Amino acid sequence: MTIPEPSAEAVGIRLKRIALSLQYEGSSFCGWQRQPNGTSVQSVLDDAISVLDPHRPIQTVAAGRTDAGVHASGQVVHFDSCGPIPAKRWAPALNGRLPSSIRVREAVERPLGWHACYSASYRRYRYTLYNGRRPNLFLAPWSWHRYQTRLDEQAMEQALQGLLGSHDFAAFQRAGSRRSHSRTTIQDVSIQRRGDLIHFEIQASGFLYGMVRLLTGQLVAVGEHRLTPEHFERRWRERRRSEVKDGAPAQGLCLLRAGYPESIFSKGGWYDCQPTFFLASEDPPPDPPPWPIST
Repeated sequence: MTIPEPSAEAVGIRLKRIALSLQYEGSSFCGWQRQPNGTSVQSVLDDAISVLDPHRPIQTVAAGRTDAGVHASGQVVHFDSCGPIPAKRWAPALNGRLPSSIRVREAVERPLGWHACYSASYRRYRYTLYNGRRPNLFLAPWSWHRYQTRLDEQAMEQALQGLLGSHDFAAFQRAGSRRSHSRTTIQDVSIQRRGDLIHFEIQASGFLYGMVRLLTGQLVAVGEHRLTPEHFERRWRERRRSEVKDGAPAQGLCLLRAGYPESIFSKGGWYDCQPTFFLASEDPPPDPPPWPIST
């Protein structure tokens, strides 16, 4: 007869909540969340933690659930540990067991009442558009190549202004969402062109399922003068979901960071860990056509 080992709690081992600042290159994963078919970031991370701390079942909790192919530079994750590894040693210990597409930037201990998802005050995403005429092998895994016309970033910026604040964004929610409502609060938006690269950043209290990619697809339509800023705004304010058909592909999207009311990690281990690059515009695509007469 096999005698079960006593639980960590039964022998008086102190439970610790460990928070991780996590990066991953999402191309080979089916997303953050564990899935019945496909390899997720969560399942790979849970397996690595379980090897190092076998005292209890491990299930990590993330600040946000990224979809298949989406990257993260400052994802925040927590799990509970009973083992002897001090918080600061978790980062090197895990990095020695994780694939090169997942990296722990920093690990810290938090109070047991702290929660990676529910304690977060915002999430910030960055979408990278490559607006040069020629393909670029080194940008392909991290950007959406739009080469047909030169994107009008000023029109895109104009379209963004009305998004700030708390609104119903049902027009930018993909089917299959389990949320009870489609309201969220957008805290900051920005567009920046650096040569042939355009970075769109958006920060909110939370995001709807598929929201950033659907919104980016509509912004690109504005930048290519297929959709006016006014029509863009009418679509989301009037919740015209049927008119929002094309979302941006996954590889250009990165969860830049999740933020909290108090400082959790050092700035070097968490803040703006996805670098931005400058790519000179030596062979730009043609300017977009005039705005459509009827919108």
